[in-house]
Amino acid sequence: MVVILLGPPGVGKGTQAVILAEGLGWAHVSTGDLLRAARREGTDLGRQAQAFMDRGELVPDELILAMVEEHLAGLPSERGVLLDGFPRTGPQAEALDGILPGLGRQVDAVVLFTAPDQVLVKRISGRRSCPECGAVYNVHFNPPERSGRCDRCPDVALVHRVDDEEETVVRRLDVYRELTEPLIRYYEESGTRLVSVDADRDVEEVQADVRSELPARSGPASPRRSWIGSVKRSFARTTALCRHSRVFTVSRVRSASR
Repeated sequence: MVVILLGPPGVGKGTQAVILAEGLGWAHVSTGDLLRAARREGTDLGRQAQAFMDRGELVPDELILAMVEEHLAGLPSERGVLLDGFPRTGPQAEALDGILPGLGRQVDAVVLFTAPDQVLVKRISGRRSCPECGAVYNVHFNPPERSGRCDRCPDVALVHRVDDEEETVVRRLDVYRELTEPLIRYYEESGTRLVSVDADRDVEEVQADVRSELPARSGPASPRRSWIGSVKRSFARTTALCRHSRVFTVSRVRSASR
């Protein structure tokens, strides 16, 4: 079972992915996390990615797809997978469809999260992130315990990304729409189940809608009390404004499709 979570920057799909993965025991796959881990562990793919970054170049889609394929190959075939914000372009979707059959998988559903632009602008501009572990906070909705410091890495100062500043957000949303519209058409035309979820609501309400839209063969959902507890635990240590929908969340990394 593979479910793709799509949505604009700031819509909260990362938080929903964490809660859903924890509640169902699925793997939460974020390409930003994969890239950070590969670089930190010094893997062959990580060294290749670092070489591009050191030259100030974009990390190509082919390398990111290789990381995704390597990671999925190491998961039990029966374990469900949530792809958080990937793919984000038509070519990436086609490439993903090319590697999944060899892993005994396919895209079973796509969940598209939506919210008004004015809500997204406030969410994004309030973000502060940890350059070490990737944790994301928001000064308006989910501030860290110590102002300006990461809860997980107390000695690391949080940063306000330049592309999270308010004046750049509108353009980011425009770019997202430009890239996502053909991606949505791709999945509609392929016959893949595509559902839209209003994400401008309480985290628990959004999670309930997402679960109700999952394909039946994803297995029975956890009891309501259990998954609501998961919501509260996850929300306490993450943010409803989790990682944005770019393919990469590491500073200076940009998707080759940009």
